[in-house]
Formats: sequence, structure tokens, C-alpha cells
Amino acid sequence: MDQLALLFVLLLGALLSVPLGDRLGLPAPVLMTLLGIVLALPSFVPNVQVDPDLILPVLLPPLLYAAVKRTSWRQFAANRRPIFLLAVALVFVTTAAVGFVANAIVPGLGIAAAIALGALVAPPDPVAATAVAGQLGLPRRLVSTLEGEGLFNDVTAIVLYHVAIAAVVGGSFSWSSAALSLLLSAVVALAVGLAIGWTANKLMSLLGDSTLQIGLTLLLPYASYVLAESLHGSGVLAVLVTALFLTEYAFDADDVLTRLTGRAFWDIVDTLVTGVAFGLIGLELHNALRTAAGHWSQMLGWAGAIVLVVILVRLLWLLPATWLTRRLHARRHDLDEDIPVSWQEAVIMWWSGMRGVASVALALAIPFSKDDGTPFPDRDEIIFIAFGVIMATLVLQGLSLPWLVRKLNVKADTEAEQEYEKQLAIRAAKAAKHRLKEIEEVEDLPDDLTDLMIRRAYEIGLRINPEMGSEERKEAHAQRVQRIKRVRRIQNELLSAARHEVLSARSEPGADPEIVDRVLRHLDVRSLR
Repeated sequence: MDQLALLFVLLLGALLSVPLGDRLGLPAPVLMTLLGIVLALPSFVPNVQVDPDLILPVLLPPLLYAAVKRTSWRQFAANRRPIFLLAVALVFVTTAAVGFVANAIVPGLGIAAAIALGALVAPPDPVAATAVAGQLGLPRRLVSTLEGEGLFNDVTAIVLYHVAIAAVVGGSFSWSSAALSLLLSAVVALAVGLAIGWTANKLMSLLGDSTLQIGLTLLLPYASYVLAESLHGSGVLAVLVTALFLTEYAFDADDVLTRLTGRAFWDIVDTLVTGVAFGLIGLELHNALRTAAGHWSQMLGWAGAIVLVVILVRLLWLLPATWLTRRLHARRHDLDEDIPVSWQEAVIMWWSGMRGVASVALALAIPFSKDDGTPFPDRDEIIFIAFGVIMATLVLQGLSLPWLVRKLNVKADTEAEQEYEKQLAIRAAKAAKHRLKEIEEVEDLPDDLTDLMIRRAYEIGLRINPEMGSEERKEAHAQRVQRIKRVRRIQNELLSAARHEVLSARSEPGADPEIVDRVLRHLDVRSLR
């Protein structure tokens, strides 16, 4: 088996892990990590040879972009306090705690190298947290906070990592320069993200065609990441800003085809890239294990100690941070802020701190030598400890999180979600009726057409949420829905017969495939209506 065949195996595994995970009640990323571990065992499977400098730029931008598309700037702004406490403050605290302990227990490991280890294991993985939390039916407030933490903590951790690595390689370290580097990195990333987002927004209207627009969205996260990194900014933050900008401003509400096609496209990209990323984590474990040959017990002890530090620091930080956030929330009456409302939810947030892609990439990107030519101190030990933290948090926590969620009975407030959906349905129906009145002011509509349009406007809301109407209207709507379903079923059979006939023309002598595909596309679009 060569590298290309291994890639195809991972891509196939990424697809199969989704239905398998649904059936087993386990997160797909965890299953892909286990697949990677299994693939690393046979001798005929090649060692992964991926340039560490390419892992973050290739894998992280599309994963971040896909995750941001499921949220909004308003959600981040509303949750700014818990996100700051988790994505910035907790990363600093975890980095410091891990650095202190690693410096104390690993012989010869300097404080700067220990800080680098702390920075690379500090950030929970945004992809793992989102994928796992999204499958467990958790309250939306928890998912929002985990998404915000996962998306922003890489910014802090990566800057700390680069500062610590520079201190080891160059032999000097300054907290003031580290703080200035973090500030400048954020400023550059904001400028690049907004510039790319604004430019892309203009290009969207210029391109027009939905296929070209979706193709552009695939390029944007890479453009933001690479440009920001080349200007010494945070590529992760630049991708986040670009994605948030486009989510708010780029797409026309009436551009239905682009929205539906784009969502399907990014679901596919997210599934495949996520699968490959976590499969690589399992495969890279093979290389990490080779570094422990000869002194297993000692290195496992170091890794176990750091795992305990990472897990306990998150717990000890979350308890007071959650209490403080709740107090501020109650004092300010900020009802838009999503925070844990019970100790059970705080425990779930604690156990959701899984490490993943970013930690792997940062561990593998540690240089082999310093500027003076001497070896980077304890590089093998750092990589082994890092993989110990990744595997312990990802596999142990990922496999046990569904059980913990069921045990603590933490689940989404479906009544609140249904009520919010009902309010949106009412707003949609009112907007349709208001637009109908505007049309009546400029057009002379027959009474029967007006009555029909009023019913259609009301049915817009009923189709979203049938509970918004009275019993009589709901019953009448149910009857119309049955009739519409019957008409649609017959219509779909007619369209199916038409599609089969047109498709059969493709194999006829003298048929023009381009014209056949054009007619088939027309029938396909008609079938979606």
C-alpha cells in the first residue's frame, strides 16, 4: 500500500464512519482516530510522510470555515465573556500549568520548551468538540460555547507556541515581546480577514453562477490563512473573520440554489477533511511510539502526569469561571448569552475538552535543531507526551462522553427550540402578508386571487411550524397538505418518467450530451420546487 492508496482508505473511512457512528452512538472523529491506529499496526501500511508545515494550512482552513458557517457573529458577540474565559484565559492558564509541571518532571527540559509543550496541548480541538457535541443533542448554549472556544483558542495557543519555539531556537524570551506579538497577530488577522471577506463579497455578485460562487468559497479560507500567515498574523483568526463576514453579508436571501448547493458541498468537504485529519492522528501515533522505545515506563509516566494536569486544570478553571459568568449574566440580565445553567452542564463542558488536529500539527512542526546547530531539547519526549494527551483526551473522553451525557441527563430544551421555531414561523407569515399588501397597493388583484394569496402567506408559516395555527386552521391545513402530497407524488412520478426518457436519449446515435444535460438540469431543478 502506498501513500495515495492510504489516502483513499481514509477518505472511504470518513464516509463510512458517519453512519457507523450514528448506529453505535459514537462520534465519527473518534472512530476515524481508531481506524488510523489500526492502520498503523500492519507492516504493509506505509508511515505517513506529511510535511508538518503543511498540516495546519491544508487541513485547518476548510474545517474552520465549515464550522463558522453554522454559527454567526451575533452568537460570538453574545458569548464573548465565556469564550474569552475559555479560549484566551484558560489557554494561558493551561499552558503555564503544563509548562511548570513538565519543566519539573522531565529532566533537561527548559522552561521555554516546556511552555511550547503547554501551548500545543492547551487548545481543545474545534472540529472534535463541534462534531461530538452536535451528535449528542446537547443544549444549544453548550454547543455555542464549545464552538466559540474551539474556534478562538487556536489563535492564542498558536501564538504562544511560536513565541516559545522562537525562545528555544534563538535562546531568548521576553513576555513583553510575546504580548506584542499576540496583539499584532490579531490586528493583522482582523485586517486580512475583513479585506478578503469584502473582496469576496464583491466577487460573488460578479461571478453570478452558483457553481463559481461555491468554488470561490473553497479558495477563501486558504487565501485568508496563507495571506495572514505571510504577514505574521494569525491565519486561524483571519479565516474566522472572513467566514463570519461572508455569513452575514455575502449571500442573497433569494439565491436558493447557491445556498442549498453550497451547504451540501461544505457538508461533504467537512466530512472528508475531518475524517482524513483524525485518521492522520491515529497513523502518527505509530511514529510517536517509536520515540518511547527502551524507556516506556518513564515516558508513559510523564505523559500521564501531563494528561492529569490538562484535565484537572480545565475542571478547576471551569467551576469558578462558570459561577462568575452566571453572576455577571444575572446582574446584567443579558438573556442572549449562552452559559451553562447547572453543574451537570459544566461537567459536560469539562469532559468535552478533546485535543486534536492543531495539537498534532504543532507537535510535528517542532524544529529538529536550534540556531546554533544543537538538537532541539527533548523533542522526542515532547512529541510523545503531546500524543499521549491527544489520544487520552480524544479517545477516552470522546468514547465516554455519550455515556456521561446520558448519565447526567443533559439534553437540549426542545420546548424552547420549538417555541422559537414557532415565533420565526409567525414572523415569516407576517412578512409575506405585509408584502402582499404592498403588492395590492400597486396592482389591482381580483378578490379570488387575493384570498388565495392570503391563504398561501399563512401557509408559509404553517409549513414551518404547524402549531402556530388554530385547531380549525390546522385541520384545514392538514387536509391541504395531504392533497398537496398526493399531487406532488404524482408529479414526481411524471417528472421521473420524463427524466428517464431524456436520459435514455444520451445513448442514442447523434445525441448531443450537452443539450441532454441542459434539459435534464431543467427537470432536476423543477423537481426541487
